[in-house]
Amino acid sequence: MDIRQKFLDYFESRGHTVVPSAPLIPIDDDGSLLFVNAGMVPFKGIFTGEEPIPNPPRATSAQTCIRAGGKHNDLDNVGYTARHHTMFEMLGNFSFGDYFKKEVMAYAWEFVTSPEYLGLPVDKLWVTVHENDDEAFELWQAHVPADRIMRFGDKDNFWQMGDTGACGPCSEIFYDQGEEHFNGPEDHMGGEGDRFLEIWNLVFMQYERDAEGNLKPLPKPSIDTGMGFERVAAIKEGVLNNYHSSLFMPYLEKIGELVGEAYAYEAPNSASYRVIADHLRSTSFLLAQGVNFDKEGRGYVLRRIMRRAIRHGYLLGLREPFMYKLVDTIGAVMGEQYPYLIEKAEAIKASMKLEEERFFDTIDAGIKLFEEELENTTDMFNGEVAFKLYDTYGFPLDLTEDMLREKGIALDSEGFDRKMEAQKAQSKASWKGTGEAAATGDFKELKEQFGQNTFVGYEKQTYQTKILGLLDEHFKQVSSLQPGSIGWVMLEETPFYAESGGQIGDRGQLESKAKVLDTKLFQGMNLSEVEATETISVDDSVVAIVDQARNEIVKHHSATHLLHAALYDILGEHISQAGSLVEANRLRFDFSHPQALSAEEIRTVENWVNEKIARGVSSTTQEMNIDEARALGAKAQFGEKYGESVRVVSMGDVSVELCGGTHVDNTAEIGLFVISKESGVSAGVRRIEAICGIAATKYLFELQDSLESVKAEVKNQDPIAGIGKLKEQIKTLKEELQAALNSTKKELSVTEINGVNVIVDEVEAGDIKEMIDEAKNKYPNIAVMLFQKKGDKVMLACGSKETAIKAGDWIKQIAPVLGGGGGGRPDFAQAGGKDPSKIAEAKEKALAYLEENL
Repeated sequence: MDIRQKFLDYFESRGHTVVPSAPLIPIDDDGSLLFVNAGMVPFKGIFTGEEPIPNPPRATSAQTCIRAGGKHNDLDNVGYTARHHTMFEMLGNFSFGDYFKKEVMAYAWEFVTSPEYLGLPVDKLWVTVHENDDEAFELWQAHVPADRIMRFGDKDNFWQMGDTGACGPCSEIFYDQGEEHFNGPEDHMGGEGDRFLEIWNLVFMQYERDAEGNLKPLPKPSIDTGMGFERVAAIKEGVLNNYHSSLFMPYLEKIGELVGEAYAYEAPNSASYRVIADHLRSTSFLLAQGVNFDKEGRGYVLRRIMRRAIRHGYLLGLREPFMYKLVDTIGAVMGEQYPYLIEKAEAIKASMKLEEERFFDTIDAGIKLFEEELENTTDMFNGEVAFKLYDTYGFPLDLTEDMLREKGIALDSEGFDRKMEAQKAQSKASWKGTGEAAATGDFKELKEQFGQNTFVGYEKQTYQTKILGLLDEHFKQVSSLQPGSIGWVMLEETPFYAESGGQIGDRGQLESKAKVLDTKLFQGMNLSEVEATETISVDDSVVAIVDQARNEIVKHHSATHLLHAALYDILGEHISQAGSLVEANRLRFDFSHPQALSAEEIRTVENWVNEKIARGVSSTTQEMNIDEARALGAKAQFGEKYGESVRVVSMGDVSVELCGGTHVDNTAEIGLFVISKESGVSAGVRRIEAICGIAATKYLFELQDSLESVKAEVKNQDPIAGIGKLKEQIKTLKEELQAALNSTKKELSVTEINGVNVIVDEVEAGDIKEMIDEAKNKYPNIAVMLFQKKGDKVMLACGSKETAIKAGDWIKQIAPVLGGGGGGRPDFAQAGGKDPSKIAEAKEKALAYLEENL
């Protein structure tokens, strides 16, 4: 039985819109969530009233979710329990002020019990309600006897999105897995045991909680439900552990092949198999959706999951990359429902393998350090050692905690935090919610009043239109903006492109009335930020004029498409876009690739793009549905929100992409294309920066001017030949200078202290390191320190051979006399000082140190 499809079909037949699974990174990302962690997250704006209610006001989805970071974090339990996962699918149905308790109970009960659907035995089912929800208790009795309906308090049966806002009681359906399998003290309804398994949660959003905690009934209560797909699949297949269902067994079997030992639940190492199987799913989905390994934020969560899996592979005896070898298996299991897992398989493998190689390089040394410290630990593991594992050997903190948990030992978190304070502060700052004003703006009211406005900028850059609405700088509706004030304007039809797909928002003017500073999308509405030069009011007729910079933006955007196609053609099908920026004077393109491009590869890409420009390929756009676009081979950027109809931009047979941006009509309009920089962004992600059009022409003129300046400086029309002559002259001068220095080299004064040769002296010229080496070669034992003025600074260095003196310790005592510092090895050390007037004093202290320590 295809449970997922059965669920969606059931609710679609009952008037629900089937909504595809949203990306794991929230599309309307305000920084409050790392990942989508529940089925209702994509509908959050509707539930909170920030977005208008759709038509029909009911929906259903099978939503991928991740709980592995932040408040909702199941990582510690994964592999050790039967039902915890970092990534899972939540089947849900939603009512936005439409049906309520009676209807949702009937839907749920029919789907769970009807032989046409799940067909679970009624005598195995229990229901819970909130202790004060008498209505739910009564309504459930139409389906289930009262003695099988349990009442629980807020902890189990009350749901709320936050401290304030929409909330309400909930009702859960439980499945009894049998006393014969689970009969411990916690195996009762309401207990922590596994006998009674929650399979479906029905949330009744019927209240609004204010800041004082008061509950006020909502005028249009809503429904949010979530059914655990993995749990239900296990029940239907008659297994007591999610990992033993057909959703996970293919991974466990493949892991067994790699390890050389088949998975066995009773085996002491079986949890490691389950950890790897689970983490394979979450890492594959995140990589396929454009998240990359990083040192902070989402990329760091991905790294934590991946390295936890690698460490469990290590425990199973694997000593080389293995996770990437499992990617084809996840494609076979989940690729039909999520085709991008197959489309992105090579990119996923490349990123995984690189991350595995990096961790396998350090895991041996890290585990050795961990075990050495463990021998010195009784009940508290040293926090500074945990930090060293993190900082030097790449062990995420919770991986170290995981290893300690297995030993029953706590971590000195305060010691770790002291070492990590700066990094933690930076990481926290990067995840604070931003755009608070925008988040509370009057967008809902604007959208309910006018809907989405029309973009006419593909054809027109000057357009007479009308002001539908105005917002002030705090995004609150106003009827007018006064001269000098900043605000946002919603035009009935607008030629201004709103920032999206990497292309920046248009600037320009409302002729004689306002400067247009930027253009962005808010809840699908195209709004332009303006600075009024005259009073502008709602219903004013205005002439909207796009800035001439748009002509250069379109060149860079079309060049970005050609660059993407070139990389895909030259480097391979694993190339996947990881971000872009398109401006009037440059473009930036991030893409998945495991290593830096060679100079030859960069030149090949550059030539490929310029050849397509020179060929003069016509650019065309078509509107079609998403399936038709994919059939054409159109590349889509994951995480972009595409509607029922998508816009396909084609440049002959060279490039086909889904794109809402503005483009040239013919590639010849782009002009010259030049790559200005290639660099790394994070593990497995490279970045190319490039220019074209006027910016490329300007760049060439600047290069030409620089070349002429070089010719003049080297006095040669062939600058390479001129530079070669200069290098020869420099080499000759250096040799002559060295000969002169050698002829005037000062003979260093040598004394003895307790049978050890000692030199403490000041020299005016020469290489003091070389002089120290010569002294060490000349004498069987020697302690030598030399000082040399360099302008208003001092250089000092020291060496020790066959003596009790350690050069590094010696110089640390002397350098502070000169207002400096330094260090080094026992046989050689060097330092710098800021006060040449103290050289005599420093020499005296250096000798005193030798007399005391020899």
